[in-house]
Amino acid sequence: MIECSSKDRVVTVTIDRPEKRNALNADLCAAIRTAVQDAVAEGARALVLTGNGTSFCSGADLDGVHSSQFRSALAEMLQALVAAPVPIVAAVNGPAIGAGTQLAIAADLRVVAPSARFAVPTAKLGLAVDPWTIARLAQLAGHGQAGVLLLACEELDATAALACGLADRAGDLDVAAAWAAQMAELAPLTLAYNKLALHSLPGAAAGVDLTAAFERCWSSADVAEGQLARAEKRRPVFRGE
Repeated sequence: MIECSSKDRVVTVTIDRPEKRNALNADLCAAIRTAVQDAVAEGARALVLTGNGTSFCSGADLDGVHSSQFRSALAEMLQALVAAPVPIVAAVNGPAIGAGTQLAIAADLRVVAPSARFAVPTAKLGLAVDPWTIARLAQLAGHGQAGVLLLACEELDATAALACGLADRAGDLDVAAAWAAQMAELAPLTLAYNKLALHSLPGAAAGVDLTAAFERCWSSADVAEGQLARAEKRRPVFRGE
């Protein structure tokens, strides 16, 4: 149900369930979570998440959305993306509806194709998303546009998503992969700290102690490498040490 490929320390995770427009079920959520964790464990410096076919992710598979198993698997997958200490870029190649929007906003950055659109139509179905999703939407898109998605159950297209900050860059998978490759060259410990701090802002996960991650950056060999590279007028080679 997923495909993984690696190039230049960037792992691309592709949801491959086009017959269901990449709708999520519990097994697929678990597979995405495992793929992300395995990529990090194997040394990936950045990840790209996308969908096969015309949809990024059409949402939850409605055959299983009401089960507690699916809700647990979805929450664990989203948390794995947030907790991964590397940048994750969502290449939103088409509709990202419901759980698809949740998947996209769990990534750190979003690159949107012209056909991308976002929606959280839970009020049309009597369902609900978790408080983290609501806070994250408000953090990224602003309170007003989050209300458009959550209260009016309207869609945001790629242009509107870029205008409000829900999306960060226009482009296709190649654009997302090139951006991720640029980030893969940066200092890993600094990126991990910055990501941790961003997700600790008001409206995100609370109570995270950032001191250890901050001090680890300043005491790392990468700091010395950055100084040396600057003195030698060359690109630094960061090792995350």
